[in-house]
Amino acid sequence: MHVDMDAFFVSVELRTRPELQGKMVIVGHPEGRSVVLSASYEARARGVRSAMPMSTALRACPNAVVIAPQQQLYRQVSYQVMEVFRSITDTVEQLSVDEAFLDISGSLRRLGTPLEIGAQIRTRIAAELGITASVGIAASKFVAKVASTRCKPNGMLLIEKARTVEYLHTLPAEALWGVGAKTAQTLARLGIFTVADIAGTPVSALQKALGSTGASLHALSWGLDGRAVTPERQEKSIGAEETFAVDTHDDELLTRELLRLSHRVAARLREAELSGRTVALKVKYADFSTISRSRTLGASTDSAANIYTASVGLLKALGPRGQLVRLVGVRVEKLEALHDAPLQLSLDPRDGQSRSAEVVGDAIAARFGSAKIGPARLLKPRD
Repeated sequence: MHVDMDAFFVSVELRTRPELQGKMVIVGHPEGRSVVLSASYEARARGVRSAMPMSTALRACPNAVVIAPQQQLYRQVSYQVMEVFRSITDTVEQLSVDEAFLDISGSLRRLGTPLEIGAQIRTRIAAELGITASVGIAASKFVAKVASTRCKPNGMLLIEKARTVEYLHTLPAEALWGVGAKTAQTLARLGIFTVADIAGTPVSALQKALGSTGASLHALSWGLDGRAVTPERQEKSIGAEETFAVDTHDDELLTRELLRLSHRVAARLREAELSGRTVALKVKYADFSTISRSRTLGASTDSAANIYTASVGLLKALGPRGQLVRLVGVRVEKLEALHDAPLQLSLDPRDGQSRSAEVVGDAIAARFGSAKIGPARLLKPRD
């Protein structure tokens, strides 16, 4: 089973703004060069898509209502969604904040048929969380994903194992994993437009045109996907990045932004009860060229102060910049559970004070919601 929330961020926002139901709604920051994080299906009908530049989206939907994102709220609702899934089966593979694969083979005797289980999940998510979900059910992960995509929004589709190939062969080639715009163009030049066309093409011809991808597409076109649902998907890294409204050379602005991003990453690490040993810096220049640098710390950390110190060091190590900077990002890698991380001892009592202050800030924000506790340097100066 593949379960996917419908326009997740928008759906969460509409719970407290029901007057926007049925209207064009976009979640994202309207200013600068930000991108669309989520769009209602009314906005999608006008061509708006996730990751589209906000300026492009607003040209397509000039009357759309733009809502600033609340990432902490979305993570909270995501946790509740996954708890619903885990009450159905222990075998849950979370793919992102709003979708997961579920192996329900061990739940059939207890909870009923696949369609009954899917209906139960959709009913609970609607009743308990106030949002909707689409459910695809099939004999393999790939086909279940296809099913959930084809029944959106707020639908459910069961593709029986015996009818898998028959169903797949009615779909366009783009329905297969790995067939994006460029691959679709390559296939079109060969006269291949549907999944049935791919299935009828020799593997050798597909490999000649697409390389190793050709063999995997041929297997998928026949419904062959032996991957099991793998529970407890561990995040490999946690990061955040920011695109500046205007490209900049200003070191003060760059380091200030690194401080803000370091606090955002550290808060997410602590929320997930993780820490990491490697800090990575990402810099994108005005010509869209991108460089990344990383540094492995002496001990695992979830402290913004440590992350910031490492990221600023990486920025200085880049030396003179020949171009304006468009984007900076901070990422922590080599993650491990906080309780498994070795403790770094120090004789300097100040070493733990920054993290202690950050933890107190987490507790205040958790209790009072909108409270923002952070470095004074990040306060915006008054006029």
